Amino acid sequence: MSDTGRTIEARRSEQNQPGAAERTPWQLFWQQLRRDRVALVALGFILFEAFVALFAPLIVGAFAHPPNAEYPSALNPVYGTPSGPSSTFFFGVDSVGEDVFSRVLYGARVSLEVALIATGFSTLIGVVLGMLAGYYRGLVDTVISRIVDVTLAFPILLLALGIASACSLGNGCVAGVVKPGLPTVIVAIVVINWTYIGRIIRGQTLSLREKEFVEAARASGATGRTILFREILPNLVAPIVVYATLVIPQNILLEAALSYLGVGINPPQASWGEMIAAATPIFNTAWWFFAFPGAALLLTVLAFNLLGDGVRDALDPQLAT
Repeated sequence: MSDTGRTIEARRSEQNQPGAAERTPWQLFWQQLRRDRVALVALGFILFEAFVALFAPLIVGAFAHPPNAEYPSALNPVYGTPSGPSSTFFFGVDSVGEDVFSRVLYGARVSLEVALIATGFSTLIGVVLGMLAGYYRGLVDTVISRIVDVTLAFPILLLALGIASACSLGNGCVAGVVKPGLPTVIVAIVVINWTYIGRIIRGQTLSLREKEFVEAARASGATGRTILFREILPNLVAPIVVYATLVIPQNILLEAALSYLGVGINPPQASWGEMIAAATPIFNTAWWFFAFPGAALLLTVLAFNLLGDGVRDALDPQLAT
């Protein structure tokens, strides 16, 4: 547990004090999360990164250079190699004279877009299909479960690499609907990651459909759709939130891996994975080209992991009153 030294019984007793019953579940969740200083620091870093990514054009316009502009004069005048950090180029320049600082900021936009959009779609699809499989069972459960099994039988990176490769050439795939670049990365991640949340939600729904409140709703004549979205779904909010926060860093790493392998974000759009790939041949002489995007990727993934752990602890059903 992230709040080491605090026993479950002590935290339960605090929740059982006068006034605790008057607080909503989300107020109790925030009360628990605020005690986890590590998670709060991670949340602060993520909010700061989101602010920087959102206002990257303004920050770059005021303090740096356009991310795709090349400055040959910034290269080493003798060998034509990248030059290191300076007062003009905070993070140095890459092998063609592009500002690494600007590209790191714009790379944050790509990572957060993947984190939010890909995770959102994969969670939505997984929740809907998981509830359908768990509630209706029978043929519906069999079909959805076999699709999940077949998808999970492939190595994750290999399957993502195949999808991204198929959609990274020409006009993309699905009759040009999925374009090369960011849309391709999002589709590849969604195709893979909906299966995990789908399997989790299916198991939870199988348990909830046998509860008394569901039986009462069924006896009162409620339709299956009403029971799913009014009775079962509200009881699945906690596992959905926990899963989403824990899978975001995996999606960021998967995007970086695909861009590193050349089938993700296409140049000249900035991506941390693509920058690391370009820096690999010269990392021993141009450490800044490798270090800054690598550090940004490391800190972002670490922050989301720490926040996910804090959210999981705050929503732990064993701590509920």
